[in-house]
Amino acid sequence: MESTHNLSSQPFYHGTKANLKPGDLIEAGFNSNYGKRKQAAYVYLTATLDAAIWGAELAVGEGRGRIYIVEPTGPIEDDPNLTDKKFPGNPTKSYRSRHPLRVVGEVLEWQGHSPEQLDAMRENLEQLKQLGIEAIED
Repeated sequence: MESTHNLSSQPFYHGTKANLKPGDLIEAGFNSNYGKRKQAAYVYLTATLDAAIWGAELAVGEGRGRIYIVEPTGPIEDDPNLTDKKFPGNPTKSYRSRHPLRVVGEVLEWQGHSPEQLDAMRENLEQLKQLGIEAIED
């Protein structure tokens, strides 16, 4: 399922609450920000700022949400949590990798979602959790 697309010419983003600096690596193996918070087998990235904003706003942890500009260090594939299984194709331009992401910068100015949008998203995620629908990690 690894991507064969040439995606190197576009920027990628990663939303989180972690405080990182250029050169740092975002690696799999840490507890996920979502679902059951089990150890993540992948790191996630997106080519859209909006998806990264959701990641930054919904991430667990203390501090403010942050959006980093990242570059994959290995192959990436479509994120099955947001592609194919839920939406045809990859309209959210969301990807994942078993390889680290290198932080190359930070997006300092971005507009978050409204409190109403955040509440609605959190309610939706809670409903999915109650239905037993969790993140796909295989």
